Amino acid sequence: MNPNHWLVNIRSEKNMTQEQVAELAGIDRSWYTKIEKGTTPSVKVAKKIASALDFPWTNFFEKNCDVSTQSA
Repeated sequence: MNPNHWLVNIRSEKNMTQEQVAELAGIDRSWYTKIEKGTTPSVKVAKKIASALDFPWTNFFEKNCDVSTQSA
């Protein structure tokens, strides 16, 4: 399952294309596509995308923490 499916949903609800979001965020569309498919962006890029789509930038990091893969 795509861990960033929520990002696709937000973009779709705003009737925006990947190209439009990428342009507003100041990144390449190909990089934005990778982020939608599950790549975690840097904080700087997360803030730009969140600003373009109007959601909290911390969403990228709250949903990607897998406790089972962390060492004690």
